[in-house]
Amino acid sequence: MEEERIGLFIDYENLAIGAREDLKGHRFDFKPVADALAERGRVVVRRAYADWSFFEADRKMLTRNHVELIEIPQRVGAVRKNAADIKMAVDAIELAFEREYVTTFVICTGDSDFTPLVHKLRELNKRVIGVGLRASTSALLPPACDEFLFYERLDGVDLDQVEKRESERPVVEEEVPSTERTLESLTNLVTMTLAGLERSTGGPVRSSLLKRTLLRKDPTFSEADYGFRAFGELLRHFEESNVLELDHDNAGGDPAVRFATSGNGEAVAFALLEEVVKQLQGSGSVVLSGLKNQLRKRQPGFSERRFGYSGFLQFVKAADARDIVSLEWSDDLDDYVLTTS
Repeated sequence: MEEERIGLFIDYENLAIGAREDLKGHRFDFKPVADALAERGRVVVRRAYADWSFFEADRKMLTRNHVELIEIPQRVGAVRKNAADIKMAVDAIELAFEREYVTTFVICTGDSDFTPLVHKLRELNKRVIGVGLRASTSALLPPACDEFLFYERLDGVDLDQVEKRESERPVVEEEVPSTERTLESLTNLVTMTLAGLERSTGGPVRSSLLKRTLLRKDPTFSEADYGFRAFGELLRHFEESNVLELDHDNAGGDPAVRFATSGNGEAVAFALLEEVVKQLQGSGSVVLSGLKNQLRKRQPGFSERRFGYSGFLQFVKAADARDIVSLEWSDDLDDYVLTTS
């Protein structure tokens, strides 16, 4: 099946200001969006629209991610208004006609003014994915799209880690992304990527697709950096470690990859969670805060990312969905409370 070719258009003021206001000062991070799109296809166009004089630090972050910055200056003396709408819509329609190979358009905004653009792109036989903040996204926009991604739900968005305002941060010449390559980081990368592919694809995830998606997320990725001679050898290592399973039936040298269902896999992690919650219940309410540390006391090195979950809350919610534990919000404790039957 031919891979999707994606054109990405970001109404940056809408997302950045929405994140700051709706998510208690959270600074918008482009990487979770890039990773989510890498699981869906190859991004061939990346453009962000804003008056960049208001987003100096963000410019550096987007430039490192190869996003083309389109300057939309505000008129002097005018009431401040998002001025990106018309320019972004015109550019998207122009691309739809001039680059027929672009099959999917990603419109990053919560503004209902872009609903006609979405309708027109779908009329031109383009798939449209929307990205926005839940609280600031118009109710009209998500139903108009083929798929809508709420930023808060994307893998890699950690709302517990609210960044300091830029003025409070120490001045540095340049922020350099971490290049540490450990087997644990590799496990997290592979399992989170596989989990995303299982959600976004309708069929089995082949090893070749997994490798292509890993390269989209990190073009410098090489299994040799982790001590493996080939990608198949890396997958066999994870199979022997009961992290993944490979299905070679009718694979033609390209096996299907899925999460392990036995051994040290997800079921064992859920059993550990249930055991810990049962033991703690006798001492009072079991709250989510600090629970992960309790699991690590019993199993050093525990990480929900090993099983494809982007955060511990997501892991616990999965256990709740399987009736392993019960998860409810407590206004009195201002935290989630867990119980077992």
